[in-house]
Amino acid sequence: MTLPQDVTRLQSEMRAAVREHWKAFLIEGILLMILGLAAIVVPPLASLAVTIFLGWMFLISGIAGLALTFWARQMPGFWWSLISAILAIGAGIILLAKPVQGTLTLTIVVGAYFLAEGIATIMYALEHRRELSERWSWMLFAGLLDILIAAMIIVGLPGSAEWAIGLLVGINLLFGGASMVGVALAARNA
Repeated sequence: MTLPQDVTRLQSEMRAAVREHWKAFLIEGILLMILGLAAIVVPPLASLAVTIFLGWMFLISGIAGLALTFWARQMPGFWWSLISAILAIGAGIILLAKPVQGTLTLTIVVGAYFLAEGIATIMYALEHRRELSERWSWMLFAGLLDILIAAMIIVGLPGSAEWAIGLLVGINLLFGGASMVGVALAARNA
């Protein structure tokens, strides 16, 4: 088979699978929307939950990395792999032992990310304003919005640590869930 035929066949199979399981997508979407709304309503609890979840992820991945590092100790890069695993374990332990302080640190990182992303998006928009014609202003707006969010988070520290991560995760879950519901309803009618 040629590549276009493979892509067409794969798209057809995906459409059929989504159509067959549209109820599962609908249930998942509704669940994500409920969790998103809960995170938006109680952002401090959601922020703390995200921090604890990340703590466990770091700890588990660090332990797994440590075990695999010693299992394959003859491989090149043993010491770098060992350092990486120890750092992950340390980050996990710190986030689990002091989740409130961990939430503050994560909020600072998120604020810095939004600031950097905003600047990069603005520069991209300005650089491509000729090629993007009218659409470059939307990118400029998105960059300015990122900087505004960063300012709200950074200027509001340490208080913004209570709500920022939980609110952002909640918004993400709500829109992700809504898109899943949309996919499910479209698949049902297809």
